[in-house]
Amino acid sequence: MAALRVGVVGLGFGATVHVPAFLSEGWEVPVVWSRRLERAQEQAVALGIAEATNDFAGLIARRDIDAVAIATPPAAHHEMVLAALAAGKHVLCEKPFARNATEARQMLDAATASRLTAMVAHEFRFAPQRAFVRQLLDEGYVGTPQVAQLELFMGGRRPAQPPALGAGVADGGGMLGALGSHFIDGLRHWFGDVHEVTGLTRALRPDRTDPATGAIVQTDAEDTFQFSLTFHRGVVAAMTASSAVGPGLGGRTFISGTDGSLIAEQRGPNPEPDGTVRGAKVGERAFAELAMPERYRPFEDERDQRLMAFRLLVREFERGIREGTSPSPSFEDGWRCQQVLDAVRESSRSGRGVSIS
Repeated sequence: MAALRVGVVGLGFGATVHVPAFLSEGWEVPVVWSRRLERAQEQAVALGIAEATNDFAGLIARRDIDAVAIATPPAAHHEMVLAALAAGKHVLCEKPFARNATEARQMLDAATASRLTAMVAHEFRFAPQRAFVRQLLDEGYVGTPQVAQLELFMGGRRPAQPPALGAGVADGGGMLGALGSHFIDGLRHWFGDVHEVTGLTRALRPDRTDPATGAIVQTDAEDTFQFSLTFHRGVVAAMTASSAVGPGLGGRTFISGTDGSLIAEQRGPNPEPDGTVRGAKVGERAFAELAMPERYRPFEDERDQRLMAFRLLVREFERGIREGTSPSPSFEDGWRCQQVLDAVRESSRSGRGVSIS
């Protein structure tokens, strides 16, 4: 079959992961986009891409691309996704999917009406550790799942100068969307849809440096969050995360059920390709590493630890295009995840639990 062709939009994560992943999976990348033409041109040369542009309307009108991978900050997703679908392009959109659930629902509805393949880049569903956890749960290793406890603590020495100002909450910024969305998607993949949410968000280190002026300004984008989720199937999950600690501890996921428990740990913000899972049955005194099936590590890619999972996501995106479907994580998954993100923030503001229909 002829190679599929994709235009990559946004050249931060897009240059580091999207372009290398698509090329490695046999796709053609005729063009890349950045708001700054000089940036697009520089990255095109570095990546070996023929054309660079800062004209998004022109990019989605091209006949030599089948799909668009949108790797911009979330504030641009809604407009770009709707335009790409209207232009007849399949879409792979980065997370956090949207700025709010209203935008997410509109993108889902547009994708459904278009019958094009539309997926969200929650690539860590395909990380070996998380895929293996899903298998173990499906096989009944823990029996009936009941409780999940997650934590993620990142940081180091406090810098002399605050980091550069990033997007505020209204534009989709903050740790909850950046990293919490991956964990929420993982929990949904394991346990299904969420029924009720309580949450707390805080910017414990709100000082930021304005890159234009060098002045110290304040941000409302949280660096710390907590949430508790109750799933329709009865599982209760809680998470605490912060990037305002030093030194950090990495991440840890603990899942327990009627027959046993599982532990999955990671050294940094993302699950590594060599991640492991430990388990213990009721009555056993210690957790032991469980043998990882080889199919979850089909190849190695040492360029970036996120590339193996992302390449597996690209394979699903291609399968969806070839078969006329939208595999998970789909735009519906993106909308459901965004509902939870919104509920965490609403609960933090109101101090009350929030139900999701």
